[in-house]
Amino acid sequence: MKQVVNNRTKIIATIGPSSSDYQVLREMVITGVDVVRLNFSHGSHKDHKKVISNVRKISDELGVPITILQDLQGPKIRVGKLDKEQIVLKDGNTLSVTSKNIIGNQNSICIDNNVIGDINIGEKILIDDGKIELKVVSKEDKQLEATVVRGGILLERKGVNLPESDIKLSSVTEKDIKDLNFGLKNDVDWIALSFVRSAKDILELKNLIKDNGYKTKVIAKIEKPQAIKNIDDIITESDGLMVARGDLGVEVPMETVPIIQKKIVDKCNLACKPVIIATQMLESMITSKTPTRAESNDVANAVLDGTDAVMLSAESATGKYPLLAVESMSRIINSVEKTSNMIYYKFEKFKKLRNKLSESLITTACRLSKQINAKAIVTMTKSGYSAYRVSGSRPKARIYIVTNEKKIGNEVNLVWGIRSIYYNKTENIDSTLENIEKILLENKHLDKGDKYIITSSMPTHWKGHTNMMKLNVVNS
Repeated sequence: MKQVVNNRTKIIATIGPSSSDYQVLREMVITGVDVVRLNFSHGSHKDHKKVISNVRKISDELGVPITILQDLQGPKIRVGKLDKEQIVLKDGNTLSVTSKNIIGNQNSICIDNNVIGDINIGEKILIDDGKIELKVVSKEDKQLEATVVRGGILLERKGVNLPESDIKLSSVTEKDIKDLNFGLKNDVDWIALSFVRSAKDILELKNLIKDNGYKTKVIAKIEKPQAIKNIDDIITESDGLMVARGDLGVEVPMETVPIIQKKIVDKCNLACKPVIIATQMLESMITSKTPTRAESNDVANAVLDGTDAVMLSAESATGKYPLLAVESMSRIINSVEKTSNMIYYKFEKFKKLRNKLSESLITTACRLSKQINAKAIVTMTKSGYSAYRVSGSRPKARIYIVTNEKKIGNEVNLVWGIRSIYYNKTENIDSTLENIEKILLENKHLDKGDKYIITSSMPTHWKGHTNMMKLNVVNS
């Protein structure tokens, strides 16, 4: 059996018609996919259920954790129905925009979600990823009059962006609630919330999860200018972030996106919270067998910046070459991780942040791993807390998380550098450490003579309180 690719920077693959087949999905995991994304903007619950079942089966078969990320659609605003397949909007023309359920034409269109009241005179309306731009010139009741600033061909159900408007819509729609209940019942590992504007949106979703009796972690998708303004509060309340560059690049000037990306990655690294870079990373591979040089640079720079994961969207969901896209991304990641030291040893940044005993000990373990050139850091955890802290320090030593909770193993598998090992035997600490070393040897994670560091809590059932560190050398 092929060895599963083990990069530190994780690969997220969106699953769709091109990749939902069991064998294709299995090969993608072997080639480097760590996380599968279920995009609830598309597909039925039946479709997603089948993928979840296949993922769990593949995970058991290969003996590796695979993380399932549920991506909720959120309040996406769209153009309503049109009287023709397409209409042409010309620069300078006037167009009525209404929330009334009408059939649109050359002179008037409707947009859904009753947002007309939140749009003011002088503000932009962007349609179809910004290809069409309108400017509001007058407003009354449920109708706006707008000038076509940048025209083009309009199709029904195209997305609408309102970058200058303070939209009052809840970030969690009725559809999202139904999808959320499905995801929770099917034990997804992470839930991503679209169009987050403030920490309040995250708390709303977390409360819904809690009310259902679950503790599933939440990722905030950053794709609105309001989210940029509130980024520190959002990072505080979220369990992770996704820089969703598609809608973000429409909502803010595209030339600002690279700097926004770098700043968010840096903030998440300091907070020891995972961050994902998404959208158009290998876009050309939807139809091409190889990425462009610019795309290779984009992936490499995301890795160098310190992202936890890079994501494939249409490339793996509907593209012609999903497996080749994964292979290309994996090769780029591997090359950067082998040849650049820029991504390692970030614990120096934490000097002023580490107050707790457990955090100090974890930082010390990472510092020691550099000094002695340790092959691995092995962390025993029940809550997953220490996994995030070790990863945040970005040691060059391999990170292995030992847990008796498969759910925790799947969850932290999203995080940079983490490889989880399921171990549920109840023994004294000496026997436990001995058996863990055997597992690491059997799986070729360690060899004779390798130095490695173990961190744990004493007693071992003490959650979130790492207070023990031990240096070992493999002698067998």
